[in-house]
Amino acid sequence: MRSGKVFVISGPSGVGKGTICSVLMRDYPELAATTVSVTTRAPRAGEIDGVHYYFRTNEEFDEMLKAGMFLETVDKYTHRYGTLYSEVERILDSGKNVILEIEMVGGLNVKKRIPESVLVFILPPSLEALTKRILSRGSETPEQIAVRQAQVEEEFDLSAGYEYFVVNDDLTDAVEKVRSIIIAEGLKGEGKEIKKQYFGRE
Repeated sequence: MRSGKVFVISGPSGVGKGTICSVLMRDYPELAATTVSVTTRAPRAGEIDGVHYYFRTNEEFDEMLKAGMFLETVDKYTHRYGTLYSEVERILDSGKNVILEIEMVGGLNVKKRIPESVLVFILPPSLEALTKRILSRGSETPEQIAVRQAQVEEEFDLSAGYEYFVVNDDLTDAVEKVRSIIIAEGLKGEGKEIKKQYFGRE
């Protein structure tokens, strides 16, 4: 069975990348699947262990790291996040694409380990709009918001390693653009597959 591709979706906190991924998974389940990441932060209201994240202690995270279970890890806002190799491999082996909603540092690490992975950076309409989105969530303290704002410029600088950029001004439009990227990337290299199908050789 033909293996899928890994698509990394990143962007500043509050830009809406999680919503874009959720809509893609809901409306186009045949297109790709997403893994459940591990985090050391506490669950937010309504979040379920094993569904939104695997919530683990720092000690448990260290044990998983020592066992080589992570494709990538990142420390972010005093918490730690990690993507499990086993989850990514399971989806790829099924022939589906994988969507990873992770921070840019983690995304660049994935690119180093899986060079054929595709990096997509989600942008807000403006920096002012991004701050409003963070405030509207009501889940961060003023101190945490200040930290996030200070790191936005650094995140934009890191995005230079990304291949695609999508402005999330309209959710429907942003979802369609990411969907188009996934479809277009899936068509790359189709010539070899077609030649093999037609002539029995590459």
